[in-house]
Amino acid sequence: MVGHPVKDLTSGFRVVRRKKFMEFLHLLPNGFSYPTTCTMAFFRAGYPVAYESINVQQRQKGTTSHVRIWRDGVRFLLIIFKIGTLYSPLKLFAPIAASFFFTGLAYYAYTYFTIHRFTNMSVLLFSASVIVFLIGLVSEQITALMYRDAEGT
Repeated sequence: MVGHPVKDLTSGFRVVRRKKFMEFLHLLPNGFSYPTTCTMAFFRAGYPVAYESINVQQRQKGTTSHVRIWRDGVRFLLIIFKIGTLYSPLKLFAPIAASFFFTGLAYYAYTYFTIHRFTNMSVLLFSASVIVFLIGLVSEQITALMYRDAEGT
């Protein structure tokens, strides 16, 4: 999603310059996913990100994590999609459009060889792929304008 390898996305330890961090304060959720949001936002905004190794103690046996797989996992994915659509919407919309297109193509091939027709469902899937792609393209343009204005150019 961000175009860079991300090491240790879920660690809560971050060191950032206050001025840069304040740019993304409105994006931060109330919960475990603030490190994810912060890291992805810095990458997508083009800020440098460095990793430093630190020594930590191993977790005591018998203690459990406060992270809940389903609840926090869904929130985690939603945050990734939110950051993705804020900084690079076409990376989210293009694969969805491609999946509609190729599903429509496969369905068209199936109906062509079985009943020798081009069905309404194929038209619907092709149309959906074009619409989703165009929405992603417009979103990409809006994002480019938004960040161009934010930079003062």
